[in-house]
Amino acid sequence: MSSPSSSHRVLIVGGGTAGIGLAASLLRRDRALDVAVIDPTDTHCYQPALTLVGGGCYSAAKTRRDEAAVIPSGVTWLKSAATAFDAERRVVELADGRSVGYEYLVLCPGLQLDWGKIQGLPETLGKNGVTSNYDRTHAAYTWELLQAFKGGRAIFTQPPMPIKCPGAPQKIAYLAADYWRKRKLLSKAQIQFSLAGDKIFSIDAFVRPLLDVVKRYGINLNYRKNLIAVDGERRLATFQITDADGSVREETEPFDLLHVAPPQSAPDFIKRSPFANGGGWVAVDQATLQHPVYPEVFALGDVAGTPNSKTAAAVRSQIPVVRDNLLALMKNVRLGGAYTGYGACPLTTARGRVILAEFRYQGVLAPTFPIDQTRERRSMWHFKKDFLPWFYWHYLLKGRG
Repeated sequence: MSSPSSSHRVLIVGGGTAGIGLAASLLRRDRALDVAVIDPTDTHCYQPALTLVGGGCYSAAKTRRDEAAVIPSGVTWLKSAATAFDAERRVVELADGRSVGYEYLVLCPGLQLDWGKIQGLPETLGKNGVTSNYDRTHAAYTWELLQAFKGGRAIFTQPPMPIKCPGAPQKIAYLAADYWRKRKLLSKAQIQFSLAGDKIFSIDAFVRPLLDVVKRYGINLNYRKNLIAVDGERRLATFQITDADGSVREETEPFDLLHVAPPQSAPDFIKRSPFANGGGWVAVDQATLQHPVYPEVFALGDVAGTPNSKTAAAVRSQIPVVRDNLLALMKNVRLGGAYTGYGACPLTTARGRVILAEFRYQGVLAPTFPIDQTRERRSMWHFKKDFLPWFYWHYLLKGRG
């Protein structure tokens, strides 16, 4: 690795929700702090709204802004991708050939969508009735498919955990079913929700309410059924099924519409790094979010190796923890910030209805509002659709959240 061409006090890898929110929050505490963000993208996306785009409830254009417009004033933007790390020399190598030094490093590049782990999927995604709201370029195609659907077999899939926004694969199934119900097409639809796991949601309190939603729409729920291949032209999906006795078999079935949630993992350059744990995620203390070997390194967001739900709500709770602990480390005082594992999943069960699931580590419920969290509510729909996007752009990314 070459000698660094520049160096920064705080170097943040990733210009998504976590990276931008943290950079802004740090500068709110210390305007003179030297902060740089590494990110190669031109466009910043509000990912939590992509399910709504796919369900015809939100404009795709409203989810996007120029990355340059969200980079906080005073932050150096290194418009390239991180590719490798020299932890001993505290240097990051970039895809454009530059090497950048740091005193403190924050890793928050998100995760990667492993489309290629499903045979045939990359070749047919975005056509032949195959779509995914996990790709911002295809969420609008999901809505096109829902409108064009006149009946037949609609399959929605969920891969093995962990994935970002674990509720997203089922939320679009509910929005589709609700839309077809209103168009008198539900009786003509064979809706399949096939998931690799053996539970519809990880938090027990929300399992029964979600099973009631599944029953209401007549959705066929298939556990331990993982999508492994797609033949788009023939409209065939192949699944690996694990039976109750542990035996594994494959099954191929036709579809008219296929919504895929892809397998997901830490970015390859993180897996290869000295900061990764056994699963490829960044090893951190689950409370302080500090690396156990390199104390000058922190991680937050989807890439952090913590046992919480990977959601924007988790990032919002992690930002002040990393900010406060970084500043404490710079002053050589005890790290006082502690992340509790908070995450939230607004489970969209119909157009106009949401179950707001909030929880901490070990599945402990953590409601923000004094309500029964397990009920579908119109108020939580407006919270999800109207308030949260506004809060995201004007508060979270501005370091105020």
